[in-house]
Amino acid sequence: MKTKTVASMAMMIAVIIVLGFIPPIPLGIIPVPIILQNMGIMLAGALLGAKRGFLAVLIFLFLAALGLPVLSGGHGNIAVFMGPSAGYLFAYPFAAGLIGFVTEKTGNRRFVVDYLLIWLIGVLFIDSLGALGLSIQSHMPLDKAFWANLVFIPGDSLKVLMVTLLYRRFKTA
Repeated sequence: MKTKTVASMAMMIAVIIVLGFIPPIPLGIIPVPIILQNMGIMLAGALLGAKRGFLAVLIFLFLAALGLPVLSGGHGNIAVFMGPSAGYLFAYPFAAGLIGFVTEKTGNRRFVVDYLLIWLIGVLFIDSLGALGLSIQSHMPLDKAFWANLVFIPGDSLKVLMVTLLYRRFKTA
């Protein structure tokens, strides 16, 4: 890997970690809070591309598994990969990779198309796998886990708006 590639991946990992410093908002209805860190995951895919975005997020999750306090709320250890947020965490590298793939392959598009493509993966894909993991871990019926995840849609849609704006700005720079 070139030095520029390593540096850009390290910067993106740092952005994801910094977004984790913003305190999570507990919901009470499900054991998964609202966080800003998933915005960094989407941004990693959009800005770094499929392979580098996937790898950067995988390294970030490896740091969390080692016990470094890089996850939102200032925690991290291998146990988080078996808790209520496990489905979301497992979805993160794949979401970054898929977002990178669609942003690399689809060329110049309108803002709305970029937004919808990133939204489908960054919101629908992550929340779907998150609901599946929540259902398995907490023994919640799958349909209820999916319904409970609807609370994330408005905020996640705003995050996708920010990611799309940043992606389009940096893409032209």
